Amino acid sequence: MRSLSTARELCDHYHPGLLKALGDIPYARREVPGSPVIDLFRAHDGAGLLVPREYGGHGADALDAIRVQRALGSLSPSVAAAAAMHHFTTATLYALAVDPGRLTPAQLEVLSGIAPGRRLMASGWAEGRTQQNILVPAVSATPTEGGYLLNGTKKPCSLSRSMDLLTASIAVPGPDGAPELALAMVNLPARGLSVHPFWGNDVLAGAESDEVRLTDVFVPEELVVRTTAEDPGRLDDLQTVAFVWFELLISAAYVGAASTLAEQVVSRERGTAGERAALVIRVDSAFGLLEGAARAVLAGLGGEEAVAQVLVARYTVQDLLAQAVDQAVELLGGLDFIRSGDHARLATAVRALAFHPPGRGAAAEPLLAWFAGHPLELS
Repeated sequence: MRSLSTARELCDHYHPGLLKALGDIPYARREVPGSPVIDLFRAHDGAGLLVPREYGGHGADALDAIRVQRALGSLSPSVAAAAAMHHFTTATLYALAVDPGRLTPAQLEVLSGIAPGRRLMASGWAEGRTQQNILVPAVSATPTEGGYLLNGTKKPCSLSRSMDLLTASIAVPGPDGAPELALAMVNLPARGLSVHPFWGNDVLAGAESDEVRLTDVFVPEELVVRTTAEDPGRLDDLQTVAFVWFELLISAAYVGAASTLAEQVVSRERGTAGERAALVIRVDSAFGLLEGAARAVLAGLGGEEAVAQVLVARYTVQDLLAQAVDQAVELLGGLDFIRSGDHARLATAVRALAFHPPGRGAAAEPLLAWFAGHPLELS
């Protein structure tokens, strides 16, 4: 598959030796709790992919990022899923850093250490239930001297056992006393933050998606990103950028997993030439939709239009991959299924795309409203 080979070559360009290191580990060992895949991701400068060059990173754009994600997903869906959480958080925060004054000096100092220190960022934005509002904070914030005390849980939280920084959506009192959305940057280790077992499935178990509990965790005021009278759109911009990047990156990770199944069908010459071609077309068409959305974002598409385009791509990808993995497992045959669980686990991993927010039902009305020319809301 030429497009998959291109993605792997690009991954080797940004992270030399990472794919080989992952491939040297048996698949079953890559995808279990305690797997070394996240350590390998960190050791091969995975943290810096989307960090701008002026901050010591690789400065990859959206198109390169989804191709790297596809390559990672083709070898380890666990590390690709975990990487998506770090990368979309990275892209979101550095997007604010572009314009002077939108982040505090303390926040910029944290960002300056991500790539050089190979620091991994976990995402504490709400998710986990397919029909929940993804913008409702899962963590409460109580004002205290010099900052806030955070309380709540995030489950599942990928990178929970390897994270160096947790970004958590919180509700803080606004000028009129009403709660307003903000983002806290929690440096680790932090007193009151603990990690507990949560992920009970052996699929994607290497992503470290366990429960993070926060009990009176102090975060300084200067490490909380919130709106101001001078910049009332700061959090709206952050939400939109985060949403677009997350959908692109997580979808590309699962295309990678499906690509491996298709690659195996082709290399083993299973089925007819027509069946193999149909399978490859489904997988490459799915990725082509993501590439189209990424190119549109690179060309300047933003706001509601960008959100709508990536949602259309994500749900179409979800459907195409479901068809592709069913066809691939069938073509690989019963003996393949009997002799090893690797391909069955890959196929199951691909299905997890459906569980990432927003669920199809939650996005139906906003999408229809956008198609009709009305304002788009993410609730």
